[in-house]
Amino acid sequence: MAETTETGLPKGFRSAEQGWPELHRIPHPPRRLPLLGDVLGVDRRRPLQDSMRFARELGPVFRRRVFGKEFVFVWGARLVADLADEARFAKHVGLGVANLRPVAGDGLFTAYNHEPNWQLAHDVLAPGFGREAMEGYHGMMLAVAGRLTDHWDRQLAAGRTVDAPGDMTRLTLETIARTGFGHDFGSFERDRPHPFVTAMVGTLSHAQRLNSVPGPLAPLLLRAATRRNAADMAYLDRTVDALVAARRRSGGGEGDLLDRMLATAHPVTGERLSAENVRRQVITFLVAGHETTSGALSFALYYLARHPEVAARARAEVDRVWGDAARPRYDQVAKLRYVRRVLDESLRLWPTAPAFAREARQDTVLAGEHPMRRGAWALVLTPMLHREPQVWGEDAERFDPDRFEAAAVRTRPPHTFKPFGTGARACIGRQFALHEATLVLGLLLRRYDLRIDPGYRLSVAERLTLMPEGLRLRLERRRPAPGSARSAGGSAQSPGDPPGVEARCPVAGAPVPVTADEGPGSGGRCPVRGTGD
Repeated sequence: MAETTETGLPKGFRSAEQGWPELHRIPHPPRRLPLLGDVLGVDRRRPLQDSMRFARELGPVFRRRVFGKEFVFVWGARLVADLADEARFAKHVGLGVANLRPVAGDGLFTAYNHEPNWQLAHDVLAPGFGREAMEGYHGMMLAVAGRLTDHWDRQLAAGRTVDAPGDMTRLTLETIARTGFGHDFGSFERDRPHPFVTAMVGTLSHAQRLNSVPGPLAPLLLRAATRRNAADMAYLDRTVDALVAARRRSGGGEGDLLDRMLATAHPVTGERLSAENVRRQVITFLVAGHETTSGALSFALYYLARHPEVAARARAEVDRVWGDAARPRYDQVAKLRYVRRVLDESLRLWPTAPAFAREARQDTVLAGEHPMRRGAWALVLTPMLHREPQVWGEDAERFDPDRFEAAAVRTRPPHTFKPFGTGARACIGRQFALHEATLVLGLLLRRYDLRIDPGYRLSVAERLTLMPEGLRLRLERRRPAPGSARSAGGSAQSPGDPPGVEARCPVAGAPVPVTADEGPGSGGRCPVRGTGD
């Protein structure tokens, strides 16, 4: 069960009245109702997009009251830059994240700042995302990407469209499961999502739904939903327990994340992760390590299909950089700079982890304007920060990857691009996710032309993370580029291609450097995490 108080709220929750002495100065929506608060005209399924609408109406800092809970939202660039000051502010485990603690406990993403297992797990696992480890993951990423293109080739041959978000979820789940834990969920061999995905989506959706009902009434109003959530959490636990037990029986793997969790001691203290914490960390990585990356890839595919001129430019870069290589090297993805800009611009408009919370370490004044007591917190609305006209221009809603040209990045203030959290608890797996996402985009651009129904209008589904809803793409197989190995009669077949199947296009992967947009101590940028850990 969640750690709750008699109010039904997560332990430690503080409504804004308790931490903001001059709360009355912060605007709120009109037509506030007694007891219910600011609920008129809202969509319970899309609270983030409701908050974006209020942000446009109320300005860079505003508040909302829902069922007696008062929240402060911030998105102005100057205010967010101040909240990024690690000396005065720290990560706050907000309501949505706290509602995941029954399943993830003190895992990297859901741990409170005072819980020692966060630092222990971070120090033990950080080497698992270094260059040497990343090079070891590269071949497995290629293999999983090959399973995706095999699946898409079958759909294309049958004249069917592809479910982009569903297939990106299959891809990223298999990638983190294979590289991190030596496990194969068989996602591409299933007609329906793996039960792990179904259970994961259920827990994420339930955590968000808890925010939309009065805390004391949740057990009554969500009785059936609570039972389903308990079953989902039990399935996640059983799946991970079986995975860990199999590894213990085998005597160890190939030095992946699970091996590190089970066998590595802290380099200074000699401490090891407990069995319970290992389970929590595995669940954290399986959920966070694929859910947001799949969303990032899905939004990027949407924009590439919607903007064929951008796709053509990105494809030309892939052809030029990868050339005839049948198995591009690990270090080649970083050279796909325009493809990376497409990914960054997609994350600017729709960061799949769309908010992060910060709390005051001591009494302070936010940006010289708003007093905050120690423990007071605010929720940063990342999609609105990424649409700040003074930073991104009056056309901030327009998709334009050139916003991330190096010269343009240098002109922007730090802390204005924050899809991955900030500070010491920013995403630990950022390089892993960027490597994977850039590799997959390069692969798909090189192999297919992507078409979208002209009548499709982007609809964003919310389950704590964001995902384009109902996005299906029609594929057209590309002709080999002039001068490529295939057009010259060479065999560009990749390992794993069965005999008689047309050669798979080359793919690549590489560590993607953190760019200059982040300020000191930002922890870098990561679509996984986009979720700070």
